[in-house]
Amino acid sequence: MGKLFTSWKMGTLEIKNRICVPPMVCFGWSDDSGMVTEKNVNHYRAIARGGAGLVIQEATCISKEGRLSLDQLGIWEDEQIPGLKKIVDAVHEEGVPIIVQIHHAGVIAAPESRVCPSEYTCVHKGIEKHGRELTVSEIHEIEEEFIQAARRAFEAGYDGVELHGCHSYLLSQFMNRRVNQRTDEYGQDPMRIVERILEGIRRITPETFLVGIRLGAFEPELSDGIAHAKWLEEHGIDFIDVSYGFEFEDHREKPEGYPFAEAIYGAKKIKEAVSVPVFAVYGIQNGEQAEAVLEDTGVDMVDIGRGVLVNYSWANDVKDGRDPGRCLYCPTCMWRVDPARCAGRLLHERRKKEQE
Repeated sequence: MGKLFTSWKMGTLEIKNRICVPPMVCFGWSDDSGMVTEKNVNHYRAIARGGAGLVIQEATCISKEGRLSLDQLGIWEDEQIPGLKKIVDAVHEEGVPIIVQIHHAGVIAAPESRVCPSEYTCVHKGIEKHGRELTVSEIHEIEEEFIQAARRAFEAGYDGVELHGCHSYLLSQFMNRRVNQRTDEYGQDPMRIVERILEGIRRITPETFLVGIRLGAFEPELSDGIAHAKWLEEHGIDFIDVSYGFEFEDHREKPEGYPFAEAIYGAKKIKEAVSVPVFAVYGIQNGEQAEAVLEDTGVDMVDIGRGVLVNYSWANDVKDGRDPGRCLYCPTCMWRVDPARCAGRLLHERRKKEQE
């Protein structure tokens, strides 16, 4: 592992290796209140203890109207801060920094009153969802909700926030010209909403508080993703965590024979265009693949998601030369239903016992 376990700094943060646990929503663990439960706290404590250099907390919603699920964690009111602080303290006690991803689902939100930059209809997970066009005053309200969510994150002790700008959610809807058909300033400049959110967060948090973004590489084309990344660097973003954007209106690409996913290729091309830290994700199963992605792309961190769900100690096991296990990509993810019934986790635990 030539690079995977090298330490580095992002802003003032000391990060012990190049492994990031990306945001992964734990459905059914909270309720309509969006409050943190002990199950959430124990989950993030176990992740941090597993050896990763950075943890990004699951999509945590800025408003009840913007939830992707009615049991999603929330950061829309001050009463949620004490619970969020429990997660922060649990992760920090293991010597690991934590960033929280702040989120609004837009047209694919769970509540019935869905919104979008422009009127838009899509089918998401078998359900037709229609979003009405936001008014300018409503956009300003959402911007302020993002800003206040960042304030709460700072007060809870997080090391920063990640704006959720991909996976078909609201900010990616603004950035995708096939979705955003507005003729006002928010259509003529698709980054306007991000600009105002960034400016607002910077006004109320110290320079040491990181502000990054989960950015779609293909929004809708790779050239757009690269242009967005360059704009973000010019406007002071601290890191860019690359994934897929608005999935119904994107064109994914990679060269024939490229050994990794399109999202990783997108991260490579974005890293070539900017100097800020860039993260890559998708389908990285073991230490050798993680190292190969770092070498091929030049990115600063790799996101290990499913592998960590299968085995909280993924990073420690890779570092010590042990088999970290792997996700089996079951048609129905049993980890989401009941982690104790995850086939990948059960297989890994059985093999560990056989080797003891």
